[in-house]
Amino acid sequence: MVRIAPSILSADFSRLGEQIDEVVDAGIDWLHIDVMDGHFVPNVTIGPPVVRSIRGRCEDKGVLLDAHLMIEKPERYVEAFVESGARIVTVHVETCPHLHGTLQQIRSAGALAGVTLNPATPLSSVEEALHLADLVLVMSVNPGFGGQAYIPESTGRIRALRERLDDIGSQAFLQVDGGVRSDNIREVVDAGANVVVAGSSVFRGSGTVGENIERLRESLRESV
Repeated sequence: MVRIAPSILSADFSRLGEQIDEVVDAGIDWLHIDVMDGHFVPNVTIGPPVVRSIRGRCEDKGVLLDAHLMIEKPERYVEAFVESGARIVTVHVETCPHLHGTLQQIRSAGALAGVTLNPATPLSSVEEALHLADLVLVMSVNPGFGGQAYIPESTGRIRALRERLDDIGSQAFLQVDGGVRSDNIREVVDAGANVVVAGSSVFRGSGTVGENIERLRESLRESV
């Protein structure tokens, strides 16, 4: 089963609640929340209060809040995000000198623990922590802004991580974030991803939010 996780980074924040309702009504499983601090990445987005404010729109319909922490010292904020409603918390290997401890902290707080790495970071940097990860995220753009183009080399990285996860018997989700659209989602999934983050293609596509999500699903149904 492939999960499509719309990223609210690309939503219209002047009507955020309405747009969240639209993706929830379209039958999504996860809602992706990009958290940025203006230090690790150049943009600044949202924090625990916003997560708390949208929790009720999602949890009652079985949609999990997926918090991607693109921030320095994420261990300072893990509990706050989990208490606010995040059921998945993903941290960057580049910001975690004690990655094992941070992943264990996330699990102890009651959430699924995810680890991610930037496009130029070697895959080997997460090797020793894969057994502790409930989710591994491949960034297919450089983090910080929505609307970027998919980096083609990401497909090989997805495939290599899928092979490694299978080798160790891991049941971790393999998520991809950045530049995924209807014309490349099949490539990403065929490489081994089973969770796809989609921002601009959902919230800024040519159709309604629901139509844009259905277009992604249709691309997955098409034969190779």
